[in-house]
Amino acid sequence: MTKATETILTLFTLSAIYFALYSGVIPSTEKIHSEILPYLPWWCLVTFGAYALGTLGWGVYTFKDKEDKYKELLVQIEEAKAFYKKEGVSLD
Repeated sequence: MTKATETILTLFTLSAIYFALYSGVIPSTEKIHSEILPYLPWWCLVTFGAYALGTLGWGVYTFKDKEDKYKELLVQIEEAKAFYKKEGVSLD
């Protein structure tokens, strides 16, 4: 099973459980039904956003530690500048 299939299956399962709780198929207390379930999708969205930004920030912060990738990127930037200069595109 691929990672994408696992992710889709997990999201489907969690969504099915959420909608079963929200619609009352799975019994829950009134407090959970009225105070927690309506805000759960937003909480999940904010949590995912924080995780994504944290992962991205950590990757940017530790990028200089990957010396070979850093040098490879600099070479690619110079190649792109030379290509666009040859094509007559000003990047400044």
